[in-house]
Amino acid sequence: MTADIDPFYAISISGLAQRLKAEGRQVIHMEFGQPSTGAPKAAIARAHEVLDAEAMGYWESAPLKARICRHYAEAYGVTVEPQQITLTCGASPALVLALSATFNPGDVIAMARPGYVAYRNSVKALHMVPLEIECGAESRYQLTADMLAKAEPAPAGVILASPANPTGTVIPGSELEAIARVCRERGIRIISDEIYHGLSYAERTHSMLEFEPNAIVVNSFSKYFSMAGWRLGWLLVPRAEASQAVAYMGALFLTAPSLAQHAALVAMDSRDELEGHLATYRRNRELLLEALPALGLEKIAPPDGAFYIWADVGRYTDDSLSFCKQLLQDTGVATAPGIDFDPVEGRRFIRMSFAVSTPEIEQAIRLMVPWFQARAAKAA
Repeated sequence: MTADIDPFYAISISGLAQRLKAEGRQVIHMEFGQPSTGAPKAAIARAHEVLDAEAMGYWESAPLKARICRHYAEAYGVTVEPQQITLTCGASPALVLALSATFNPGDVIAMARPGYVAYRNSVKALHMVPLEIECGAESRYQLTADMLAKAEPAPAGVILASPANPTGTVIPGSELEAIARVCRERGIRIISDEIYHGLSYAERTHSMLEFEPNAIVVNSFSKYFSMAGWRLGWLLVPRAEASQAVAYMGALFLTAPSLAQHAALVAMDSRDELEGHLATYRRNRELLLEALPALGLEKIAPPDGAFYIWADVGRYTDDSLSFCKQLLQDTGVATAPGIDFDPVEGRRFIRMSFAVSTPEIEQAIRLMVPWFQARAAKAA
């Protein structure tokens, strides 16, 4: 029996954007959560060296796994061992590995709504049951310990994301600690998606491993390290579950891309360049926040991390997909419809990514302000 998987509507927006671009239109891509910058220069140089010198093949880099372990010690003060890390073909396969190696068909997996569309779809595809818990402004669009304590019956697992997609909100350390305590008491396994770590604008982001050593962690080089197209991520599991993760990885995906592993090892020590990207996102975030009143967008999630604005456009529409298509056709600014992230309330939300250049953000604002103001006048 096949699973009923929802489409990723942002892909249709991107398809329309590509058609407009082919017609000679200028398009500003704010629909996908991917950096417009490339991999660090030193990482690209290392890739060229490897291409010239090695045939490559199926391989898992021991030096890269050791470097990731050092990262956890330096960033979070936690000790992990290389055997706990499985290198993957991006965060999406890491999530599939985490779910398939840990849970059984029919298990209930809790997650926040709004949340990343692949959480819901991956759980469905593996014949598990997504439990989407509505999270609004009062909880900063995030799951809380109280919500998980009240879920009856207790789910088998929970997927957390901090910073989150599509909202950019961060779960404070005290709340992560409370969530960890509730999950231990109720036997709920935690999958922590930490793909946006390194991209924060307020308080430090905490790893769930600081509060629950048995948490399963998903991460990637796609966001902070600006290597989305290199398709490299990792899964971190408790020592007792490491052999199972390796077995699933080998059976489903063989190994992560060899070239990407060589480049990623260098990327991890390219902090000055990567922090420059973060400075650009910080400036872009400021510009968008300043422009939101002129757009008539007063209800947003606090974008404490990642590179998104999750905005309520309910005063303009209850069909966010059509709204995004019209915005793109009229202005050339591509955004993502909220129904990707919230199948219930998302019809009145859109997500804007600010992981583009600052000149593009400035141009997008110039194009969007009169467009939104014209719709506000019609709605008045």
